[in-house]
Amino acid sequence: MTQNKKIAVTGGIGSGKSEFCRILKHKGYPVFSCDEISDELWQSEDYTAGLKELFPACKTKREIATFVFRNEAALARLNAYAHPRIMEELLRRMEGEICFAEVPLLFEGGYESLFDGVIALIRPAEARIAAVQARDGLGREEIVARMQKQFDPAALAQKNCILIENDGDLTTLAQKADEAIARIRKL
Repeated sequence: MTQNKKIAVTGGIGSGKSEFCRILKHKGYPVFSCDEISDELWQSEDYTAGLKELFPACKTKREIATFVFRNEAALARLNAYAHPRIMEELLRRMEGEICFAEVPLLFEGGYESLFDGVIALIRPAEARIAAVQARDGLGREEIVARMQKQFDPAALAQKNCILIENDGDLTTLAQKADEAIARIRKL
């Protein structure tokens, strides 16, 4: 039975989560994004007022990101403030026989139990760094610092999830998406 399956798609920065989710959307599945919800929340005065209280010296989202990835206590404050709000809105929106959500910090936040299944993308570190440099224009040092704050992909083997190795082209990734969907339908 596949009714109302909520599936999280996760993986480290540059692993290919967004591209994988675009493939799922192209296949006709509802796909939601924590990053998009975060961007929407940034348009809310209540939300940004709370961030200004937490980080008075930071004026933009990028300034906050740069600051928190260099300060573990600040990162914990940001996560404690933002993640519950994002997850609440995400789960409210997720409807459909099978729907997917791109959740970058799923394991870091302990949110995996909110979903019926998890797809985790893995990719070699150098490929991830190159992808983020091309996408965001960030320097290697900043990317590596962010990678070090995320869940260790080597630990995914111990998690109950479908692992997708993103090591090919888009056609290969689409084939892997089909295989993952077939497994999800059996859950």
